[in-house]
Amino acid sequence: MILSGAGLSAESDISTFRDSDGLWERYDVMEVCSTQGWQQNRKLVTDFYNARRRELAKKEPNAAHFALAELERKYPGRVWNLTQNVDDMLERAGCKEVIHLHGTLRDLRCESCHRLFDIGYRAQKEEERCPYCGSADVRHNVVMFGESAPEYRHIYEAVDDCGLFVAIGTSGRVIDIASLAGEFYHSILVNPKREEHITAYGNFDKMIDAYFEHFLQERATAAAAEMTAMIEEYLDEE
Repeated sequence: MILSGAGLSAESDISTFRDSDGLWERYDVMEVCSTQGWQQNRKLVTDFYNARRRELAKKEPNAAHFALAELERKYPGRVWNLTQNVDDMLERAGCKEVIHLHGTLRDLRCESCHRLFDIGYRAQKEEERCPYCGSADVRHNVVMFGESAPEYRHIYEAVDDCGLFVAIGTSGRVIDIASLAGEFYHSILVNPKREEHITAYGNFDKMIDAYFEHFLQERATAAAAEMTAMIEEYLDEE
């Protein structure tokens, strides 16, 4: 079970939300990423996601994305690839079975028939209509604060199905990866920062990794080869 966060795509120069110079330093999160903000100013929210989509068109997958795609190719049906990211870097690297827990940036969602349709990297038109039912009641396909995330059901399915948990580039602030790691005998964390709430307990001068079996304190691309080798060793022995 692989769960990735913003750190996976950060090295593709895709803006993170919480880091220094992240999106939340430039935007009010409650104005552009909440149900309240959507109800108050739909144009502002639509413009925000149009800008993210336009930026995405210029980005490219990095070595960590390609490493995950190669794992999927080499071990078909044995890797759960769940991501909190709404970009399409994993798919562009070659991944076929990606579960986007928080939605997808390239898709719009019809609020009448509830179907998704891909608009690529273009802006949502002012009078955009659903190609399936013709409704003009369409919106971005990204989960906002204040609404449910239906794809989270796959987290529990993956926990039941897997024996190794790998968390890549996520702070654990949205999804509690420390608790998830506790469900597994084997676990790997890849993150450049040592976050006390997910990696250790005790005094900072003598850290003890409490939640994850292995902690690779590197960026995703730097850790890709070692991480892949560890995953392959587990899968080959399973």
